[in-house]
Amino acid sequence: MDSNNPKEKPAQLLSDLESIRQLLEPAMAEPPLLTDSIDPRNIPLLSDIVPPAFSERPLQPIPPQPAAPPRHAPAARPPSLELNRLEGELRIAAELILQDVIDDFVPQIEAELRRRLEEHLPGILSTRKQT
Repeated sequence: MDSNNPKEKPAQLLSDLESIRQLLEPAMAEPPLLTDSIDPRNIPLLSDIVPPAFSERPLQPIPPQPAAPPRHAPAARPPSLELNRLEGELRIAAELILQDVIDDFVPQIEAELRRRLEEHLPGILSTRKQT
């Protein structure tokens, strides 16, 4: 079981946070205001803080690799056949998505139809008995 009193926890946490703040920001008595401006020249660069690992030779850009042909290149199809095939695949995917949406909403639609039918059924039956 937890022996600490729950009322003491916020005070202890606040005290811990204050001591952490004092350790991290000994020179700053108050946090900076949002209206304070920052001089970009005073922001240190990573190279100012961390020495380069390979100082003997400067870094060289990596030359771009030539594009390799695909290993399993399919037989070249005419663009119209490829477009027709892609259009067919897109139509099939769209139909599957539409069917999934319909399947998801059928129970809700059926429940709403039953509710409305039960709501209007007494009125429909009473008008039928009168005729």
